[in-house]
Amino acid sequence: MVTCSGLSDFELVALLRSGDSAAYKEIYGRYSVLLLNHAYNKTRDREEAKDIVHEVFAALWANHQDFQPVQNLSGYLYSCVRNVFLNHVARNSVQEKYLASLKQFSISGEVVTDHRLRERQLTDIIKKEIANLPPKMGEVFKLSRNEHFTHKEIAEKLNISEQTVSKHVTNALKILRVKLGVVVYLLWVIHNK
Repeated sequence: MVTCSGLSDFELVALLRSGDSAAYKEIYGRYSVLLLNHAYNKTRDREEAKDIVHEVFAALWANHQDFQPVQNLSGYLYSCVRNVFLNHVARNSVQEKYLASLKQFSISGEVVTDHRLRERQLTDIIKKEIANLPPKMGEVFKLSRNEHFTHKEIAEKLNISEQTVSKHVTNALKILRVKLGVVVYLLWVIHNK
């Protein structure tokens, strides 16, 4: 077995890319303590620093085949620690905001029931826009989306070609997308799948 301790970082990265676990262990041995100190300087929490370094090395191994050679491996690893730290900070910030909002909600005692009202209003708007489609197009669209008929079944039922059915559905979707707006349209499509 070839010892990796005398190899340069560049040579270690080349071996790492080929899946050499000894090269990975050597990189870990060279940089884990330095990265742990770097992470600790950012977090001031030994356990969080360990988690960050673990995450960096886990990602390095998980993506070793795609790892691009770098001129400065230590600089790259330091950057990885910084990025993971920033992701942790962002995640913690989101959690804190969520907990604060949850606390505020529980203190205020508000009961949020108007989401059902908004859902009903949205459904009514969509139904109204479907009703405003040209008659044949509306009928085809309702059979497709509400009754879940296939294009072939609709074609047989209405005595028209499958191509015509497809065209009616495509045109109806275009019209609804424009009239309802992209966000409302996407919510409706997701809800009706």
